[in-house]
Amino acid sequence: MRLSILDQSPVSAGMDPATALANSVALAKAADALGYTRYWIAEHHAMPALASTAPEILIARIAAETVRIRVGSGAVLLPYYAPLKVAESFRMLEALSPGRIDLGLGRAPGGAGYEVMALQRRPDAGGHLGDDFPQQVAQLLAFLQGSFPQGHPYGDILVSPAGGLGPEVWMLGSSTWSADLAGRLGLPYAFAHFIDSGPTGDAVDLYRRRLASAGLGDRGRVILAMGAVCAQTEAEAQRLFATTRLFRRRIRRGDKQPLAAPDAALRELGTDTSDPFAAPGGRWPGYAVGTPAQVKAEITAVAEALGAEEVMVLTVLFDPAARLASYTLLAEAFGLR
Repeated sequence: MRLSILDQSPVSAGMDPATALANSVALAKAADALGYTRYWIAEHHAMPALASTAPEILIARIAAETVRIRVGSGAVLLPYYAPLKVAESFRMLEALSPGRIDLGLGRAPGGAGYEVMALQRRPDAGGHLGDDFPQQVAQLLAFLQGSFPQGHPYGDILVSPAGGLGPEVWMLGSSTWSADLAGRLGLPYAFAHFIDSGPTGDAVDLYRRRLASAGLGDRGRVILAMGAVCAQTEAEAQRLFATTRLFRRRIRRGDKQPLAAPDAALRELGTDTSDPFAAPGGRWPGYAVGTPAQVKAEITAVAEALGAEEVMVLTVLFDPAARLASYTLLAEAFGLR
């Protein structure tokens, strides 16, 4: 099984965002050496707890400081951008790091309230953010592949840098809506299982059915994005996980402050021992927490049940050293080196 990393560049209490971004670069370099397949950078806006607002910029830096690992977006939130500009940006990245760039596309807002309005291309145009997402994706693919129909006004536009294969395009999502679109377009699909584990099975099944009905079954690839916290003991992993549990609870309440240290998180959580990432009926947990053997067993069971060829691991912890240790233990457990 292939393992990859999804990074949101978490900002801990007392840490500035620049340090969080430097931590992401350091983690990516370690992931390259540890044998992870991909390193994807998320896009979030106006969140003090997460520093990654422009994945294409961080991709350029990380790709320049790594050698083997594929680097990409998890995801570029396409409703905010003109497809031609995204095509040019990722063609540029691919030209700088040939054969190593992934373009993950998403429809989610990545923020709330006025920041979403301020980020929109035409906030006065009416409608809802992402209403034209399928059309945007089709246009972006046409720019990247040079596949506009004859006579199309955009058909003669040069997408520079020209030449090369371009980035590998992935559809990202956390619902059956994204699975349906990915299947109809024949794109590889990454499902954000850590966001909501409830629809995972239905989404993956629908994706494969749509591929088959479109005669594109040979193009199907699935990445399962799942959270994980590894430590030498289960008790220590659960202690570290308190930061993640509190972060999820805060976000649901509109509280975007930086991450709390584990002991402070435990105090704020109080008697709340629930797992906000738990799956309905205890099936397919969104986060695997425990020793390397325990986490490996949970990740493997979920991936095999869903037929996922690759698992992309998200680890949101207060201490960057603990985060690196978690990924290191996981890589060793799976024998990535």
